[in-house]
Amino acid sequence: MKNISSLFKVGVLSAGLLLTSGCELDITNPNAASDKEVLSSRDGIIALSVGVRQFYSTSGLEAAYLYTAVTGRELKGVATFTNILELEAGGAALPTFNGNILNLWSRMQRTMSMSEQILENAPNIPTLTGGTLSGVLAQAHFFKAVALGTLASSFEQANTETSATGNVTFKPRAAVLAEAISHLEQGIALLDANPVSPEFTALVSGPAFNLKNSLYAMNARYNLYAGNYAAAITNANLVDLSVRSEYVYSTLSVNPIYNTIFVLAYYSPRDKFGLPAELFEAGDERYNFYFSEPNAVVNGDPVKTLKGFFNTQTSSIPVYLPDEIKLVKAEAILRSNGSLTEALGLINEVRTQASGDIFSVNAALPAYSGPVTVEALLLEVYKQRSAELYLSGQRWEDNRRFNRPGPLDPMPERNRNFYPYPDQERINNPNTPADPAI
Repeated sequence: MKNISSLFKVGVLSAGLLLTSGCELDITNPNAASDKEVLSSRDGIIALSVGVRQFYSTSGLEAAYLYTAVTGRELKGVATFTNILELEAGGAALPTFNGNILNLWSRMQRTMSMSEQILENAPNIPTLTGGTLSGVLAQAHFFKAVALGTLASSFEQANTETSATGNVTFKPRAAVLAEAISHLEQGIALLDANPVSPEFTALVSGPAFNLKNSLYAMNARYNLYAGNYAAAITNANLVDLSVRSEYVYSTLSVNPIYNTIFVLAYYSPRDKFGLPAELFEAGDERYNFYFSEPNAVVNGDPVKTLKGFFNTQTSSIPVYLPDEIKLVKAEAILRSNGSLTEALGLINEVRTQASGDIFSVNAALPAYSGPVTVEALLLEVYKQRSAELYLSGQRWEDNRRFNRPGPLDPMPERNRNFYPYPDQERINNPNTPADPAI
């Protein structure tokens, strides 16, 4: 995908924050600063750093969380727009010209390119120093990693760099995940050497977004996806579970999940977290955290009304949940033939927590009483992740990793394995690989 640099002018960044679902605008502002002015000035880099976080937390997160949730059966597409009907149908009915797939691809490309511009240009500004510079660079590494991780979870292959002059090449998803992990490690190293300054917090990240803990959490997440279990555990152990890290919203920059579900009414939550009946556990208080009345039935599927982090336009969305970190450790222990007792203890910490979670996501279930085997405990981890991490952009990835029934199975729990590549990419880039069969 070619990088059109005019997209990243400060004036266009401001307009980009207001994008809603399915709307990608490139409007040139004659009064905007030039690329050279933005990328060579302290104020310009700071503005771009704010812009990449805001762009991802609105437009990027919307695509990463909502579209994959339909494919992973957490949500049901209920609007009659063609692109949503195609996404809901999945399989061979999801064409390469689907607008949602193009949005997911292009928004991750934009997040990557903005991050790359910061990484390339920020070190050249003599007035950008100390913990402000390290914060700006580490945050750019973070958002490039998140974009790469989303691409790796959605496509069999993807690019790891954008390009202003030529056609990008594609790499297998394992290499894309490895690149995401590399960016996270570089961000962590920067902050180890030079912690973020109060100025960075005040001007760029805001107090609600904890960059260091977010880097550790994503590094644990993506190392787990990649099968690097020792590294997943190491990074999980470094996350301070008492610290919140959130994407924040306002009436001008609204929660994108709220906007798409409650205002645009494109999707509805499937009942019971979208799990098959045998995996849903009655009495789980997370059900009441994420869902409320009224109920409905749409084309034979029971759906609920969404709550949790998504039912007001200014609700904050966590970057990660503390119990995700515990479940990462439990899964990594199990997959690396570690202690069943230790893994079970972590699972029970999640299951039995009745209060005290910093985001109020408490299961309040009795302790696990099933077989204490690797297979049984991995299934329990999947069940707990499905409830705890509802609508966090991870179910589809989890569904494949835990080898749940796929699109060709009798009772599928996902409607595709990976997305096809958007037509726009294939038309512009001869390096685009063949589409997956399903």
